[in-house]
Amino acid sequence: MAVLNTGIEGVTPNPTATPTQPQLTFSAHLLAWYETHRRPLPWRTTRDPYALLVSEIMLQQTQAARVIPYYERFLARFPDAGTLASAPTRDVLEAWSGLGYNRRALQLHAAARVVAASGWPDDLTELPGVGPYTAAAVGSFAWDRQQAAVDTNARRVIERFDGVSRTPAALARRAAALLPADRAADFNQAMMELGATVCRPRAPRCGECPVRAGCATHAAGGPAPLPRRRGAERFEDSDRWARGRILAALLAGEAPPAIDGERRERALAGLERDGLIVRDPEPRLPT
Repeated sequence: MAVLNTGIEGVTPNPTATPTQPQLTFSAHLLAWYETHRRPLPWRTTRDPYALLVSEIMLQQTQAARVIPYYERFLARFPDAGTLASAPTRDVLEAWSGLGYNRRALQLHAAARVVAASGWPDDLTELPGVGPYTAAAVGSFAWDRQQAAVDTNARRVIERFDGVSRTPAALARRAAALLPADRAADFNQAMMELGATVCRPRAPRCGECPVRAGCATHAAGGPAPLPRRRGAERFEDSDRWARGRILAALLAGEAPPAIDGERRERALAGLERDGLIVRDPEPRLPT
């Protein structure tokens, strides 16, 4: 079993223990690195919970560089929750088109309607499409809530550092134990930045890592290489591609592209299931 390291000094207490000085050392090294290495992403300059929610929903399963132009155009068109809430669904989908995973646009639209009608709930997971990670991220960035936001990047950093895989609940406790007092927003951003740019899934840059001195995986020779993908389906052959092309054609007022019958039916069924189209009987956009 891999040795559990909780700090730069390589101390090995019980993994359920309360935070100790070595754990604070982890955070201090991480935050010092973040101060000089963070990318100038536009959502890092705002405390507006609406703008932050837009960014977090867009960033789900999508790289930051791809999100930036969509984020900026979306906020220019829908600058606040009230504007988005009152917009027709077609306009929201049109602004989102090309970013992918279009169901996220409907969830964001629905969340904006809740906020416009009732304000921001104390528990952000009450909003459509908002799970524990997004709630913690928006809460810490907008209101300085002391919550650790554990996304895939933070999970990878913590599990590699400790050399231990955990259940979601155990991982949340471990992240909370590492959280420095009154620095949740910076800590969450730093963990995401480290995972996205240094502690990457493939070809991690361990030599650039600010906490490598206490990292169990680094001490063991680095992470095992991920298996190469063999025989992966081309994106153009996927149902997701077909869904995107059909939706783009409807938004443009054009005839849907020629797609074989069975694949077209699967794509239409998926779009209808996600609320992105209505069939009566021909497909059209929802109002």
